[in-house]
Amino acid sequence: MSSSSSPTLTRRSFALGALAATGVTAACGNGVGTKNGAIIDARADATLRQMYSQYPNTRTLADKASGMLVMPLVTEAGFMLGGAYGRGVLRIDGVTVDYYSAIKGNAGLQLGAQQHSHVLFFMTPKALADFRRSSGWVAGADIEAVANNEGESVTADTNTLTSPVLAVVFGQAGFRIGATVEGTKYTRIIP
Repeated sequence: MSSSSSPTLTRRSFALGALAATGVTAACGNGVGTKNGAIIDARADATLRQMYSQYPNTRTLADKASGMLVMPLVTEAGFMLGGAYGRGVLRIDGVTVDYYSAIKGNAGLQLGAQQHSHVLFFMTPKALADFRRSSGWVAGADIEAVANNEGESVTADTNTLTSPVLAVVFGQAGFRIGATVEGTKYTRIIP
């Protein structure tokens, strides 16, 4: 290897390492990576309180939903290649029935890191059953986003309420544009 290519490789490696360390450090203090179900449940409770406060209409969605997947904190980081990771709970009738991890990988022009929360509302028993039966359910483009992080109110019209899965993404912090659940793979875990 020539000496001119070595510094570039070193700088690139350093940048990737710094981004990874930032993501890991941020995640460590926020319950991501923990195997303790009680901590994940407490974070899910806090996330729901924040969502209900920020978007009061989500209480109506929660009442009509067959189940909700609450992801208290998802950490995303990227420098050309990117990824995201978080842990959360599936709740049916307000009771935790399972724990899930969320993993997402992507490639392309990207730079930065961010954290966000999201809640998936399974609006039909079939959507919930399909999610629970899957060994690794991937969020697709058919998920209807009903709120964003811009402070807009939840849109819950007749068309929205007929969608099988609704998503609320909120609480974004960090330097990365846009958070989405599309392409995220959810897998049941044992805390």
